[in-house]
Amino acid sequence: MGILVLVFIFISLAQHGDAHGPESCNHGGGLCRVGYCIPDEYLAQFCFEPIILCCKNLSPATTES
Repeated sequence: MGILVLVFIFISLAQHGDAHGPESCNHGGGLCRVGYCIPDEYLAQFCFEPIILCCKNLSPATTES
């Protein structure tokens, strides 16, 4: 019964508002976070509106050789 409730909540969040889902966020170089973005990140979109945010770095990551 508990699993059915979790599935219902997940489906409800995925269909609510401007939610794009974690695949869209991860593909765009972001991370899904609950509640707020950490310093040096900005809110790019929602993974599951209104509580799970898609946060991206303010500055692009640098790679070292």
